[in-house]
Amino acid sequence: MRPRPGEVLHFSEDPTITLFRPHVALTAQQPEPYVWAVDHDHAPDYWFPRQCPRALVWAGPATTGADRDRLIGAGGGTRVHAVEYSWLPALLAAKLYAYRLPADRFRPFGEAERPHAYVAEEPVEPLGPAEPVGDLLACHAAAGIQLRVLDNLWPYWDAVVASTALFSGIRLRNAAPRHRSPSVGG
Repeated sequence: MRPRPGEVLHFSEDPTITLFRPHVALTAQQPEPYVWAVDHDHAPDYWFPRQCPRALVWAGPATTGADRDRLIGAGGGTRVHAVEYSWLPALLAAKLYAYRLPADRFRPFGEAERPHAYVAEEPVEPLGPAEPVGDLLACHAAAGIQLRVLDNLWPYWDAVVASTALFSGIRLRNAAPRHRSPSVGG
C-alpha cells in the first residue's frame, strides 16, 4: 500500500476516521499539533501494528560493503525491518488501514533533504474511505523488504546505530528489555 501521485498516507487500525484533526502525539518531541502522514518511501515503515517496536535499516551511499553484508545481507535487497518474536502474533493478526490524504495540504517534516514525515496544521479530510492494507507480510515481500524476527531487538539495534547504514527505530520503548549478561562468578 503506497500513495498515488498527489497523495500521502496515514495508517491506522481504526477504519472509521472521517476527519483528521491536528493533535500533539504522545511520543511527540515538539509541542505543535499536527496531522501526520507519510510518502511513498516511508509507507513501509508503518506496515505494522501501531505499538509494534521495529528497527528499520537500509543501505545508503555511505554504507560500507561490510556493514551492508553484516546488517542487511549479501543475498540482495537493500532494506531490512526487524521485529521481536513476541510481536509476531500481533503482526500476523493486525487489521491495518490506509487513508489517502491530499499531499498539497501537507509540508515536509524532518531533514530537508530527506523528510521522514509530512504534517498538516489544519484538519484534513481523507480522499475516500479507509482502505485495508491486507497481509502485512505480503506487503513486505512484494516490496522486496526483508522482515527479520528476533528474540530481542537491542543487539541488532546497537549494531545498526554503530554502523554506516541508515536507520530508523519506531516504538522502541515497547521492545523487550535488553538482555543482561550473567555476572562472572555470580
